[in-house]
Amino acid sequence: MSGRGLRFGMLLLGLAGLAACGGSANNGGGNNNSGGGGGTPAVNNSQPVVSNLGIEGNYADGLFTNVIVCVPGTSNCQTIDNVLVDTGSFGLRLVSSAVTLSLPQSKDSSGNAIGECTQFADSFNWGPVVTADVQLAGEKATNVPMQVLGSASFPTAPSDCTDGGLAENDSVATLGANGILGIGVFRHDCGDACAPPQTTVPAVYFSCATSTCTPALVAVDAQVQNPIWLLTQDNNGVAITLPSVGANGAPSASGTLTLGVNTESNNQLGSAAILLADPGSGGFATVFQQNNFADSILDSGSNAFFFLDNTATNLPLCAAPNDSFYCPTASTNFQAVNQSATGSGSSTVSPVQWSIANALDLFNTGNAAFNNLGGPNPGSFDFGLPFFFGRTVFVGINGTTAGPNAGPFFAY
Repeated sequence: MSGRGLRFGMLLLGLAGLAACGGSANNGGGNNNSGGGGGTPAVNNSQPVVSNLGIEGNYADGLFTNVIVCVPGTSNCQTIDNVLVDTGSFGLRLVSSAVTLSLPQSKDSSGNAIGECTQFADSFNWGPVVTADVQLAGEKATNVPMQVLGSASFPTAPSDCTDGGLAENDSVATLGANGILGIGVFRHDCGDACAPPQTTVPAVYFSCATSTCTPALVAVDAQVQNPIWLLTQDNNGVAITLPSVGANGAPSASGTLTLGVNTESNNQLGSAAILLADPGSGGFATVFQQNNFADSILDSGSNAFFFLDNTATNLPLCAAPNDSFYCPTASTNFQAVNQSATGSGSSTVSPVQWSIANALDLFNTGNAAFNNLGGPNPGSFDFGLPFFFGRTVFVGINGTTAGPNAGPFFAY
């Protein structure tokens, strides 16, 4: 198996004087689940997830689940399998070839179709914004703005989207999945920075008339949204639980995605260490070799520990085309300390330890789930899916609370 370094942590848009794309502390309104505790869940709030080779049979360290989408207000529904679970982005995005439903197109005040250019760390998505009812486990979010990728009936991506030189991942072949379920720490994928009354118009949302699309501001409630916070209950975050895997990985690893944090008996934080995230960037701090690195994330949509570079880590890169991974001659151990970005109640957790093995040796096993796959990410730490094995990782959404803990936060 030849590997691809995949980082689906969303690039957050920093605009001078504005909240970063991804949301501010007052990003949105509506449901605010303050948590609770104990008792048997009134509805099923847990569904399976699995790390395997994916729909194309060549995905290393991808985490997948099923999502049910429906035409709003109807029982006309479809189950979409092999959707990537991503705690580094916000909102549901499905490849057009996987969607057979006719979902209503979202339009702006002029009646033009709304399109979106979603920038990730190493790729972009382009396509129309539509509306659907979205069901996870036994719970449903209604009238959820989501994105359809690679729609043949929609205008091609404008130059404002493509000029960055990133690859377009809008098909099953390029994405390696039928879509992305973004369930990170923010409610909306851009928030106030992309909404009126701002005067600067970022190239994120577009107003599309016939074949021409131009950047446009879009009201927060019409932007692509994290479906979790639109649930009627268990809407303040999620927990992902995965088993441990060995040094050579495993053919697959099955776990659970549980809706809500501290809302039911099966999603309690317990003694988990809380990492309060920055309300603008959604990241926390990592202290490594006496250096403090801001804006770290726990990112199930990234398929490796992506951290620093080969100079800082003393790890050689693999030969092309696998040079987005590290290939040390022997497994190498690392440790760091993760700590909250903000808040008087911030906590510093015990040192985090991980190992990095030779990526080519791992790929040659034919396995899919690895806890020691790594690659470069200069100046930053992206704790990808390998971090999740053997843990329960919690994600708390901004504007909500879980017991005394206010989102955005990560915990494990």
